[in-house]
Amino acid sequence: MTAPGTVLAVVGPTAAGKSALSIALAHALDGEVVNADSMQLYRGLDIGTAKLTIVERDGVPHHLLDIWEITEPASVAEYQRLARTAIDDILDRGRVPLLVGGSGLYVRAVLERFEFPGTDPAVRERLEDELATVGPAPLYARLRAADPAAAAAILPGNGRRIVRALEVIELTGGTFTAALPQPTPYYPAAQIGVDLDTALLDERIAVRVDRMWADGLVAETRELVRRGLPEGRTASRALGYQQVLRFLAGDLTETEAHDETIRATRRFVRRQRTWFRRDPRVHWLDSAAPGLVEAAARLAR
Repeated sequence: MTAPGTVLAVVGPTAAGKSALSIALAHALDGEVVNADSMQLYRGLDIGTAKLTIVERDGVPHHLLDIWEITEPASVAEYQRLARTAIDDILDRGRVPLLVGGSGLYVRAVLERFEFPGTDPAVRERLEDELATVGPAPLYARLRAADPAAAAAILPGNGRRIVRALEVIELTGGTFTAALPQPTPYYPAAQIGVDLDTALLDERIAVRVDRMWADGLVAETRELVRRGLPEGRTASRALGYQQVLRFLAGDLTETEAHDETIRATRRFVRRQRTWFRRDPRVHWLDSAAPGLVEAAARLAR
């Protein structure tokens, strides 16, 4: 068994096999899963986020899925509070919490003593107005010039996070990276990284996107449009949905939206690797290797 009070984190890039491993580990270690995928927090973002169905969860309790409406902007601070509440409850019941997902900032916010830099409504509003007027590209270029490390960890199209980083830079006079605290553990944790050879993972991403289209991603997005998805500052940026929204608006053909989803996901995977690989506390495993579950369980113990 893992040491009492220990959180097991299963991290790594999209489509590398985190979910399957987490189910197997939960059965082996008497665990419960706490979601750390920022887009699986949203109700209705199911097909495009590869959210496990009830059947696929195989009896393993899952926490922090479907907690926010798609019009609600993401809050890492609120996620931190909710995730720690769920983890503490799991620990109190003598079970093992598995923090599972590829959203690096969310994982870090839970596992470390992480206080968020302050905010200023006037600065935030001005930057958001600029974002709405000119789009994310000029703001991203400004961020890259001011703080290359922060820019490397943020997608160029993620306007919300770009605005937040620029806000912190303006308020502190330093970099966004410097404003984040140095790692100090909040929980004892074992971190397992799951990855694949790049060519294999690229192929798996293409297969996954094909399956999402076959499973009805376009129809799901149409339904979410009726529920306000285009107004959701965070949810509307989710990979797959972002591209389908452009197809529904007439900016892309359906084939172009499909192909751009594959390309954007592959780019996102490179950034996830950059984030997680720089953390020496993550123990990496090849998800295609035989004995994956056994190796992960040994690391957990």
